[in-house]
Amino acid sequence: MMQLSSDTQCNKHSLLNVMNRFIAAANNMDETIMVPSFLRDVPLEDQDSQASVSHNNNEPAFPSKQRDMYEHYLLLKSIKNDMEWGLLKREMGGSFLEMAVTHEEPQVNGGAAEEGSDLEGQFHYHLHGLFAVLSKLTVQADHLTNRYKREIGGGSLLR
Repeated sequence: MMQLSSDTQCNKHSLLNVMNRFIAAANNMDETIMVPSFLRDVPLEDQDSQASVSHNNNEPAFPSKQRDMYEHYLLLKSIKNDMEWGLLKREMGGSFLEMAVTHEEPQVNGGAAEEGSDLEGQFHYHLHGLFAVLSKLTVQADHLTNRYKREIGGGSLLR
């Protein structure tokens, strides 16, 4: 059993490795940013550089819904907590698994059985999406941490 877990951790292309990298980056961000309120009203820097990251792999760029670094910090921290603790209760209620099964049942019963039969294709599609999103979130957490260090070092966030 130990051999299996060490093999999984060594593979840099595994989902667990990508998840661990994001969680490590978010933990580093959380440990580095000692006073998150300093991030309030500080606009996200380099909208052009973030747009170039968003255009990676010819994917369309979506404008950031976070208005400042503080909101971005809270978003990254919230996503990390959801990954670590799971989606216990959401708007619909129940567990994440119950929500997923309930969401899929009407499609299968509604005549879209062909979509439900291609579970491998659906899995690979969503796995690819997870890799892309987690990679981008890791870059954003690292960027936020580095920007905080740079700003605090220069004292420009101190009022």
